[in-house]
Amino acid sequence: MARRGLVSAYTCKKYRVHSSKSNEAAIPNLLARDFNNQAPGACVVSDLTYVRVGTRWAYVCILLELGAREIIGQSAGANKSAELVHKAFSTVKGNLFDIQMFHTDRGSEFDNMLIDDLLDSFQINRSLSMKGCPYDNAVAESTFKMIKAEFVYSRRFETLEQLQLELLDYVHWFNNIRLHGTLGYLSPAEFKRSRTL
Repeated sequence: MARRGLVSAYTCKKYRVHSSKSNEAAIPNLLARDFNNQAPGACVVSDLTYVRVGTRWAYVCILLELGAREIIGQSAGANKSAELVHKAFSTVKGNLFDIQMFHTDRGSEFDNMLIDDLLDSFQINRSLSMKGCPYDNAVAESTFKMIKAEFVYSRRFETLEQLQLELLDYVHWFNNIRLHGTLGYLSPAEFKRSRTL
């Protein structure tokens, strides 16, 4: 092909190094991948992902309680920021003083005075993954994989308001109807009820 001056009709994606800010704070990984032995309500993991809205990108943040694998907080917005994480905390219906640990990756959106003040106010311990190690936040990562497969890829969002409304519906379905293998094929709501009986 090269000798004849021919070029293929498709291109191979080339990896480009993207420099991104990382949270370099000297905060240890208190969770230490102990995802399955958390008391109900004690540990919350979080992450953000991007979603196409119209011709732009928007971002979704979730707060996932490890004990019952329940999404206790969510938000969607135009920017990947600490404000989006703070907004997710504002949707939590339970008592924030019950949360003992907040675990995330080292994304710059989690390295902010707004988040520090919130965690200090409710006496929540901070835990951070090791830099560049997605396995340290594996439950949040796998939850977003489910969210993309079950929610994002099957819909088209024209506005941010549409994304926010449909995200609320999805979270309700995820918490009350969707069966989770980790919970013995119960929904988070059923699992929580079985623990109180």
